[in-house]
Amino acid sequence: MAIQNYLEFEKPVIELEQKITEMRKMSDQFDISNEINKLENKVNDLRKNIFENLTPWQIVQLARHPERPFSLDYIYLMTEDFIELHGDRYYGDDSAIVGGFAKLDGKTVMIIGQQKGRDTKSNLYRNFGMPNPEGYRKALRLMKLAEKFDKPVITLIDTPGAFPGIEAEERGQAEAIARNLFEMSKLNVPIVVAIIGEGASGGALGIGVGDKILMLKYCWYSVISPESCSSILWRSWDFKEQAADALKLTSKDMLNLKIIDRIVDEPSGGAHRDHNTAAELLKNALIEEIAAVSKIRKDKLLDNRIKKFGEMGFWKD
Repeated sequence: MAIQNYLEFEKPVIELEQKITEMRKMSDQFDISNEINKLENKVNDLRKNIFENLTPWQIVQLARHPERPFSLDYIYLMTEDFIELHGDRYYGDDSAIVGGFAKLDGKTVMIIGQQKGRDTKSNLYRNFGMPNPEGYRKALRLMKLAEKFDKPVITLIDTPGAFPGIEAEERGQAEAIARNLFEMSKLNVPIVVAIIGEGASGGALGIGVGDKILMLKYCWYSVISPESCSSILWRSWDFKEQAADALKLTSKDMLNLKIIDRIVDEPSGGAHRDHNTAAELLKNALIEEIAAVSKIRKDKLLDNRIKKFGEMGFWKD
């Protein structure tokens, strides 16, 4: 797909790719296949070198790339017969969270995700991917529906945080997230969580309790964003890169800290470069993990889930 937005560290690769495109247009007139092959090899080596040495702040930027696939992109690319369900049956419908039954590899699952927009209009409609309390209550309603019909639950995390507005607090934002943590911990069906972009604060954790936690390679997961951390510690956003280093928020950090169970690879250059391949990689990982946890006896599954989260935050000197 054609990328319209380039990050600063991507530009050397993009410039060479544009040069290759121009050379291909000339290949009808001149035999320059050898030169094109050499340049393509150079691009592959350069991309590999850049993406193997990304800083935490650069990974944060990648996770926020406006052309990165969002929840609905993954849902439509990975599943069939998706039926979106709406409303929390208390207040209303929150467009920042989407969900419904779908077929994954021929088997019915409940899939729920946080959804951002791609332009001003859709971002306003999706509230920039920041759920209100009714979003978390809708998610819980759908999880309970999955439990009723004994279907696995998949959640896709991609949010800069729960909506911090006064109206959200008036409708019980903290209670809605806390209720989800409590109910997900004892939901009597397999739950597989995948972080597909930003995983910020309680906004992410509100649909983040699961038997297996997956994380795409170029994502971040933390109690606070680097900018907010910088603002608190240094009274300025200027130190966001140092904050990103200190927060240990990358997929490698999360795996080392045993917060997640598996890193899912992304296409060369990031998920925004190839939505189809990104979805295929995530789909295969989800199918494997759902198959594994579905074999565990229900009482043992809940014991494992509670133990998994209970052990987080403990370490030995």
